[in-house]
Amino acid sequence: MRAKPEYRNRDETEVVVLDALADRHQEGMTVFEIRSRADVTIDQIEDALAALKADGLIVVEKEDERTLILPDEDVVGPETSEDEASLLQKVRRLLPL
Repeated sequence: MRAKPEYRNRDETEVVVLDALADRHQEGMTVFEIRSRADVTIDQIEDALAALKADGLIVVEKEDERTLILPDEDVVGPETSEDEASLLQKVRRLLPL
């Protein structure tokens, strides 16, 4: 899964974090799990999480001794979007086959 297109115009780190969270939107992720999926520093993740939380795009839950971060339901989008259609798919739509 990926974040919906309307959330993709944010800071690059925020989009990476949202995409990682969208992949595991039902079970959530810890900061270290996000770090393993995103090629950014812990400081960048911390800043991105603060901005996303301030905008209401993520939810933070405490589960036993773990802190889980989940994306808001409205953030999670389809597997692919129209903008990301492959060149072959675009050609197929244009040609009457």
